[in-house]
Amino acid sequence: MTLTRGAFRGFEFDRMVVLFSMMNDKVEIPCAISTDALDSLGKSGRIAPAQRAAQFERLRDRIEDCAIRKFQNSEFEGKPPGLILRSTDFR
Repeated sequence: MTLTRGAFRGFEFDRMVVLFSMMNDKVEIPCAISTDALDSLGKSGRIAPAQRAAQFERLRDRIEDCAIRKFQNSEFEGKPPGLILRSTDFR
């Protein structure tokens, strides 16, 4: 089964990640993308924290495609297991 769009969770300043989720049927999979990956993917300089949600939405399709690939390859990290996207995942 493939993942589908979940929820946008917000920007976590302490970890410098944007949190979101993907759905595997009815199971929510926690996900995060680093701000470095967002900035690299968007080919932009540093974005203000208040603009992270809009940046994520602009890039959401590409971000979710990457999350699906990592899910299919069982590249889970952390507790609870989730998907963490970094700049290297988009090369």
